[in-house]
Amino acid sequence: MDNFIIIKIFSLTTLSFLLAMTWTPPLCRFLYKYKLGKQIRNDEGTPIFSKLHAKKSGTPTMGGILIWGTTLILILSIFYLAKFTNLEFFHKLNFLTRAQTLLPLGALVASAVIGLIDDLFNIKQIGPYSGLKMQHRLIIYTLIACFGAYWFYFKLDWDLIRIPFLGNFEIGWWYIPLFIFTIVATAFSVNETDGLDGLAGGTLLAAFGTYGAISFIQGKYDLATFCGVIVGSLLAFLWFNIYPARFFMGDTGAMSLGVTLGIVAMLTNSLLLLPIIGFLFILESGSVILQVLSKKIRGKKIFLSTPLHHHLEARGWPEPNIVMRFWVIASISAIISLIISLLDFNSFL
Repeated sequence: MDNFIIIKIFSLTTLSFLLAMTWTPPLCRFLYKYKLGKQIRNDEGTPIFSKLHAKKSGTPTMGGILIWGTTLILILSIFYLAKFTNLEFFHKLNFLTRAQTLLPLGALVASAVIGLIDDLFNIKQIGPYSGLKMQHRLIIYTLIACFGAYWFYFKLDWDLIRIPFLGNFEIGWWYIPLFIFTIVATAFSVNETDGLDGLAGGTLLAAFGTYGAISFIQGKYDLATFCGVIVGSLLAFLWFNIYPARFFMGDTGAMSLGVTLGIVAMLTNSLLLLPIIGFLFILESGSVILQVLSKKIRGKKIFLSTPLHHHLEARGWPEPNIVMRFWVIASISAIISLIISLLDFNSFL
């Protein structure tokens, strides 16, 4: 393996961090100047959440622009520098390829734009719900997932699912509904996790870092670079998003990164590792689903408030304690999944 590949991944990850740090101050000034802050409604349906987070009302949202914007700028800049200068250096740095990064980049940007519109609806208090209802978001996730499933099954001719230590198995057209479910579930779970300062950013950092390592192990170096660039921009985002947050990720970040994470899981054929890598996401979304089912079936709540992090808040846990402990869980989950991936890879050498 060419050492330049390793240099390329780490260099672009670092460049992503520096680029994102550079344009964060003007982004912050823009968000504060035009009062693009999240509105926390005094909702009778969620009294605990409204009381706990009332002080955060007006904090700028849409900080996710920093993450997907940096990724888009970097990948397109290098691609066009390689195309128009025809210099070997930029050709070697380029990581925009049809087989590995075109689909996740397209999904990242498309879902980010939709999330951005949802954020603007919340800021401007447009619509009866000041933004998209969860049902609307699930429909959007499904539409994006349907396109991704079409791309994989018909364009890439891919219908394989890997079971660790057993190998790959063809599942035919069943791959399509499985793909759709994976993207929708991942996007929903990440969206539910975005509720405390630094929580979604830190857990996504662990997830994308793990998938970057898995991509590298599999020889998918462009995809590994793509994950690295997201990691770099997430690090810059976290610099300003940790408690007390200067801005929030918003749906433009949570929606896009959730969808992209699911697609990267499918591209690396490591779907069955996703529940381990995203164990914390499952805890968060699972608490919401259990709460809804319990209220409908039993007429009672299980948690004081959902997702799980709001329940812990209501129990009196300080916000930074919740976030950092969740980061620890996400990190351990990432390490376990990476060990499984390495053992699985070595078992077939």
